[in-house]
Amino acid sequence: MRRRSFLRTASAAALLAPASLRSYAVGLTGANTPRIAFGGIGIECSTYSRIRARMEDFTILKGPALSDSKRFAFMKNYPVPFIPTVVATAVPGGPVDKATYDSIKADFLGQLRALLPLDGLFLPMHGAMFVDGMQDAEGDWMEAARKVVGPDCLMSASYDLHGNVSQRVIDNLDMFSAFRTAPHIDYEATMQRACAMLLHCLDQHIRPTLVWAPIPVLMPGERSSTQWEPAKRLWAEVPKRNEEPGILDVSLLVGYVWADEPRSTACAVVTGTAVVTEKKIAIDLAQQYWNARREFKFGTETGTIDECIERAMKAKAHPAIIADSGDNPTGGGNSDQSEVLARLLHFGAQNVVFAGITDKPATDACYSAGVGATIPLSIGATLDPLGSKPVHATAKVIFLLTAPTERQREAVVQIEGVTLVLCAQRRPYHDMVDFTRLGLQPTSYKIIVVKSGYLSPELAPIANPSLMALSDGAINQDIVHLPKNKFRKPSYPFVEDLTFNPQVFTSARAPQS
Repeated sequence: MRRRSFLRTASAAALLAPASLRSYAVGLTGANTPRIAFGGIGIECSTYSRIRARMEDFTILKGPALSDSKRFAFMKNYPVPFIPTVVATAVPGGPVDKATYDSIKADFLGQLRALLPLDGLFLPMHGAMFVDGMQDAEGDWMEAARKVVGPDCLMSASYDLHGNVSQRVIDNLDMFSAFRTAPHIDYEATMQRACAMLLHCLDQHIRPTLVWAPIPVLMPGERSSTQWEPAKRLWAEVPKRNEEPGILDVSLLVGYVWADEPRSTACAVVTGTAVVTEKKIAIDLAQQYWNARREFKFGTETGTIDECIERAMKAKAHPAIIADSGDNPTGGGNSDQSEVLARLLHFGAQNVVFAGITDKPATDACYSAGVGATIPLSIGATLDPLGSKPVHATAKVIFLLTAPTERQREAVVQIEGVTLVLCAQRRPYHDMVDFTRLGLQPTSYKIIVVKSGYLSPELAPIANPSLMALSDGAINQDIVHLPKNKFRKPSYPFVEDLTFNPQVFTSARAPQS
């Protein structure tokens, strides 16, 4: 009964209650305390992007810095220590440079070896990484980790809702848990589920079984937000399935559409000790998802760039928020395209704040000139000159962020009726603090432009109206007309008349009867 009552309350609040954790894992402390490590890599990579993620694009945490990071603060509430190795994360973008990946992986594996023997390993991952010259990068990472820790170590992973799974991934793991919300507001709760399963299975000397069912459907996150139908009702089913006997975790994933890989697909993944029930759940969820495939629509008003600008300019209320969806850095866009800026200036739009465009040369020019200077700028198309055209304009520098390094510089300039944020490195502007720390009050503007898809939980409530511009870019929403693929398996909507009967596949690590 202890296992069932604990797992049923595996919410963020329940898992962070120290008393609950102490009573749960009392059997794991003392002489029997297991050795558990954690580490991983997370980035979302569009294979349609011409830019590359390199070492300077990653934030890499190790040792005490990793243990003390806000992201993993919840681990301090566990009575069993989780030993840090390496966690590398980067803003989504293009494929990862192979040398960069190899270096980070080597560091991770080296630290794992130094900690052996290990009883458990938690892998906080994303699931949509693509490395130059490699298929299934997460599978490579997990397989390499498995070879180091050995067959007896239990491995648990957390994933983004838009991660891609493969048989190789499943074959090297024992437990799996993915986000259940988009926009993602449950990343910590998901990691906690993955860690709770790991502690439980070590305590009870259980090796659970993973099963999964691929679903040949690929949708952009902008059509599959869990705030809209059909995703809203589909993901409402997931926690209910977690209540069934012998089930430790149920996950349903959208997958990542902008990756030309065989593993790019939606899927259902189930962890548990009741394989027959697991398979039934996976097949049921896969069939439900397939049946709903034609219902996935944009949950907000969409249009061309011009249509969205004209609609925003005519809006009686404010602020109208325009999302530049094709160049969204949190989905894998370059964040250096300036077409929306060009069209705002063409229409003479007034009282606009646009955050932001990545352009290090333009940002550095603002710092050289200083606040109050009026200077000519070429804006955009610096990361990928083939992807768009720059805007040439005269700008007044009105704010410069005090930054510890040149890569962290951000400048605010005024170009006619547009207040524009420039940044030296790719980053999103999706939270209120992203504006206010630059001296900007978003609600005071008639129009806000952000490089985004669906709006973040902080921006969505103030949008009046919310408009998504179907702009070009590395994550173009016109998915059926993406460049020709070499590796992606047939899937809907790329193949309209595709037939599908769900099949379930079991991990190679399933206990042998």
